Amino acid sequence: MRSLRSLAVLCVTVLLSIHGGWGFYLPGVAPEDFQRGDELKVKVNKLTSIKTQLPYSYYTLPFCRPDKIIDSAENLGEVLRGDRIENSPYSFKMREPQLCNVVCRITLDGKTAKEFKEKIGDEYRVNMILDNLPLVVPVQRLDHDPTPVYQLGFLVGVKGQYMGTKEEKHFIYNHLSFVVKYHKDVQSDSARIVGFEVKPFSVKHEYEGDWNGKNRLRTCDPHAKQLVTNSNSPQEVEDNKEIIFTYDVDFQESPVKWASRWDTYLLMSDDQIHWFSIVNSLMIVLFLSGMVAMIMLRTLYRDISRYNELETQEEAQEETGWKLVHGDVFRPPVNSDLLCVYVGTGVQFLGMILVTMIFAVLGFLSPSNRGSLMTAMLLLWVFMGLFAGYASTRLFKMFKGSEWKRIAFRTALMFPATVFVVFFFLNALIWGQKSSGAVPFGTMFALVVLWFGISVPLVFVGSYVGFKKPAIEDPVKTNKIPRQIPEQAWYMNPIFSILIGGILPFGAVFIELFFILTSIWLNQFYYIFGFLFIVFVILLITCAEITIVLCYFQLCSEDYLWWWRSYLTAGSSALYLFLYATFYFFTKLEITKPVSGMLYFGYMLIASYAFFVLTGSIGFYACFWFTRLIYSSVKID
Repeated sequence: MRSLRSLAVLCVTVLLSIHGGWGFYLPGVAPEDFQRGDELKVKVNKLTSIKTQLPYSYYTLPFCRPDKIIDSAENLGEVLRGDRIENSPYSFKMREPQLCNVVCRITLDGKTAKEFKEKIGDEYRVNMILDNLPLVVPVQRLDHDPTPVYQLGFLVGVKGQYMGTKEEKHFIYNHLSFVVKYHKDVQSDSARIVGFEVKPFSVKHEYEGDWNGKNRLRTCDPHAKQLVTNSNSPQEVEDNKEIIFTYDVDFQESPVKWASRWDTYLLMSDDQIHWFSIVNSLMIVLFLSGMVAMIMLRTLYRDISRYNELETQEEAQEETGWKLVHGDVFRPPVNSDLLCVYVGTGVQFLGMILVTMIFAVLGFLSPSNRGSLMTAMLLLWVFMGLFAGYASTRLFKMFKGSEWKRIAFRTALMFPATVFVVFFFLNALIWGQKSSGAVPFGTMFALVVLWFGISVPLVFVGSYVGFKKPAIEDPVKTNKIPRQIPEQAWYMNPIFSILIGGILPFGAVFIELFFILTSIWLNQFYYIFGFLFIVFVILLITCAEITIVLCYFQLCSEDYLWWWRSYLTAGSSALYLFLYATFYFFTKLEITKPVSGMLYFGYMLIASYAFFVLTGSIGFYACFWFTRLIYSSVKID
């Protein structure tokens, strides 16, 4: 009864998170109240571009600097994402509008002009933060919907042409018109910040006399009611050009409460597509469930009844089907050690993703905690090593293995080492581009400490516990001499059936996969974990069911080599994931630099490898349970 109640609570939580439940806010950041006149400090984050995928620190460009640059403390996830949060010269007074504030004046030389032009050409965006809220640019929709679309950060500048010329010029956005939205407390005069927006302009500022830092600007003068409202006279980026950076700030009262301030960033306008994704996935699950039910309730029931009613040995020998291979079906496979390692790693992944999903659905991994999702996944991966060691050694002992330490060592090292080599190579490429996305040596050392200091010992502990448990007994005895496998029909060819098996699990998730790739590579928020959790559960069921169906057909064809095939059948969905990622690269992204392309395919290769390990292990355990169930249900002479 208690388990049913827990299940009901979980279902309600998932549904709440799907249907506008983002007001349910469990961040690690406490709200801050501001009185009129309190100082508001704007911080700057990395420069980002969807064309290069290489983030850079804000001050790699010669923007206006404060007297002393102070780095904010970043967590592990933030560092891995390339976040570099620093202070800025932009400072506001709460609920006190300012007009035409001059930040600084710079004169470009050949080098700095080239740097600005490169970043403008690659469409880099400036990211700022106020009270933990990212800066957004409101963009009106084309369908006349009054609700604007919000883009994270503003462009460094744009490329364009003067009227009547064809020569392309680079123009910088040097005037920022900020809007700070706040929600006022009814009882007190304090207020909380609930929005941070900007409209950037390119303005060639003019002033009288020589520059002394206190000149009145003719192009932006609140006393003469001359404000910046357009970019009709833009600021060009060229050698020896002077640029004056200015800003306005306005304060607007908002009905949005502090707990709901992230809704504008997170709410998806296309949630119907997500519902379509779930309905599509459910159709696949219902189709497979029908097949499994037919096999289990009708075919298997009939087979088991008939096998158990056979009276003589001669009658049994005349029978064909899955019972004939009972003496070989639990024969240890080729490369059984490697299978144990992969299964253990898959269990580690399953535990990590399941716990991460639950925390995300409950709201603990809010985007307000930058880097929290990646930090949580890394730490959970490390601690789930305990289950990886246990699962791999239990299987190893069932295969009559004795050297459990060797299996534990391979489980602890094989997958992480492969990923680490690829990651190190990609990181070297990022270092070569002098990008802030490169993981510093200190962080790299911390990752190695987590791996060898916590994960590896936990894998050994889990392996020790697993090996001390009694070995899993096979429901039937294995013959000493292997049975010859008859010639198989073309559609039961291992390669063909494995490739077919991966289509349906991939089909269950590919629509949601589009949104995940968009959030990663197009710099958008992904926070619809309610949808994702349901799709993940559907993926588990689909992997299990397709493997059981194909495993049954395989055994009926008197082919007992099901161990590896069950793993590869569900795992082949990773091949389709990588192919879809390739399709996404050429159709949705505008990446032109070779280094950026290598980064994309390198990271997607890691993701596909992880998906292979996860889905393969699910398929294996489903088939393992299925074979043990059916062979324990018949009387074997």
